[in-house]
This record gives sequence, structure tokens and C-alpha cells, in this order.
Amino acid sequence: MSPSLSDIKLARRGDKEAFARLIRTLELSLYGVARSMLRRDEDCADAIQETILKAWNALPSLKEPAYFKTWLCRILINECRRLMRRDSRTVAVDEIPAEAFSTDAYENIDLRKAVDRLEETLRLVVTLHYYEDMPLKEIAELLEAPEGTIKSRLHRARQLLAEWLEGPEERKMTYEPC
Repeated sequence: MSPSLSDIKLARRGDKEAFARLIRTLELSLYGVARSMLRRDEDCADAIQETILKAWNALPSLKEPAYFKTWLCRILINECRRLMRRDSRTVAVDEIPAEAFSTDAYENIDLRKAVDRLEETLRLVVTLHYYEDMPLKEIAELLEAPEGTIKSRLHRARQLLAEWLEGPEERKMTYEPC
């Protein structure tokens, strides 16, 4: 569900109820984006709470109401990165033991867990594009990166996900020409 332009305009004029409706409309999206960057639910809650507070205070400076969701996601991403820097809780993928990605355990992997295994830049693009249904151009603007870079990240993420999610039977298949 998209945020209502009328609620955005009301909220910009100080209507707290309209702002609360906007946040309720986007709360699952906000959590999804925060969760794609942060591992702990407590950190997600902190980031979202700070985002809401900062958004409320900065709402009069929102230039284009149609981009409210993108603007709010930008604040959230910045807040998540601030928390990550402060807490230094992130672990690089190459520091995770190889056993954690064992192909024998492929049956226990679902798509969300596989997405969570992606490095942050890939995970964020996948989350915004597939879970939040954002177009690539909007993601590029939000992340302040060229659209080609976003396409490359999405392509790389798809390759990794396909590799991780395919079972041993699919890996062994060979295709004979007819």
C-alpha cells in the first residue's frame, strides 16, 4: 500500500494523525529495509524509531511529496549505517566460516535466509527492488549510485542466490543437444 499524497501534505503542515497513518502504512517496508542491513531486531527498532523522529522534524523540508517513501528510506538507510558504525557489529562475509554455507544444508535454506547472506550492498538492492517494489531508477537515486551499478548489483545478487538455492540435482544436470 502506498502512502496517501493527501496524508503527506497534511503531515507536512503538522498533522500528527496523518503522519501516524503514513508510518503505519510503511512500517513493514521500513522494517524490511532495516532488517536487510541490521541483524538484531532491537537495532532495527532503534533505527526505525530514530528515522521516524528525524522524518517528523525534517518533514517541512520534503520537497516532493510523491517521493515520501524514498525520502523516508534514505533517512532509514543513513540511520542503519550510523548504528552499524557505532556498534561495529557487522561481520564480513569472508569472515564467516565456510561450514555456514555448506551445500549439504541447501534444503534448510529459504529465500529470505539466502538474501540475508548477501553482502549489504547486494542485500539492500534486492530488498528495495523485490520486497519494496522500487524501480531501479528510484533505487539508484536513493543510494546515490549510477543506475548501471544498481543493475550490476542486482545481477550479481541473482547469480549468488541462484547458486546458493539450487540443489545438487540441478548442479549435476547436463544438457545434451537434441
